[in-house]
Amino acid sequence: MKRKIALITGATSGIGEACARKFAEGGYDLILTGRNEEKLKTVERQAKERGADVLPLVFDVRDRKTATSVIESLQGKWAIIDVLINNAGLALGLDKEYEGNMDDWDTMIDTNIKGVLTMTRLIVPGMVKRNKGHVINIGSVAGDAAYAGGNVYCATKSAVKAISDGLRIDLAHTAVRVTNVKPGLVETNFSVIRFNGDKDKADNVYKGIHPLNGDDIADVAFYAASAPEHVQIAEVLVLATHQANGTVIDRNPERIEHLS
Repeated sequence: MKRKIALITGATSGIGEACARKFAEGGYDLILTGRNEEKLKTVERQAKERGADVLPLVFDVRDRKTATSVIESLQGKWAIIDVLINNAGLALGLDKEYEGNMDDWDTMIDTNIKGVLTMTRLIVPGMVKRNKGHVINIGSVAGDAAYAGGNVYCATKSAVKAISDGLRIDLAHTAVRVTNVKPGLVETNFSVIRFNGDKDKADNVYKGIHPLNGDDIADVAFYAASAPEHVQIAEVLVLATHQANGTVIDRNPERIEHLS
């Protein structure tokens, strides 16, 4: 029996890395993409230890020309992708919109929106032809409503929701499924990147609450992919227990210390 293939973008850390481990354990072979070759090798090794055959691809989803060349060159079993996990994404800064860094805007828009569109455009036609497949987009609670300083990042994740909904409509005549997973606070390298490597600022984001981790989101993605073929889990909002939405978080250090 052919093992299914999952392609995961941004697989070198956080949710992407956790998805690689989870889907490897679940019997998938993996195509892993990322910009950092050394980190990609580490995730490749972890997946292989869990029984997966792995094809690592080093490229940036912002580079449409390279992405197109790489995906179109896939041969044999690697050309038949069953699950696409559009995970690559990032936030940069918390500046007021009228004071924002325009280069940061370009990076977020090109990664979070255009990267998702590029990978979808390259891979979904094959799914439509086979009348089988699943696209899992990693969105965010930030796509539901803007928060202070989130302006452009929130806009990109709102776009992921619209892109997911639009794709689901366009695919309604097929058996290809689309899921938008919207995490809340997930303790990964996300905030370190947002604050340009300032670990103290990043740690403050998660103070007083037991946040989600990458494995929690990977579990949700795998559950969606494992649902019966007639079941399409369209959207999942995943929050830490003491987070109500993108802005309401009950922080209680004593409670967290008790849990740990």
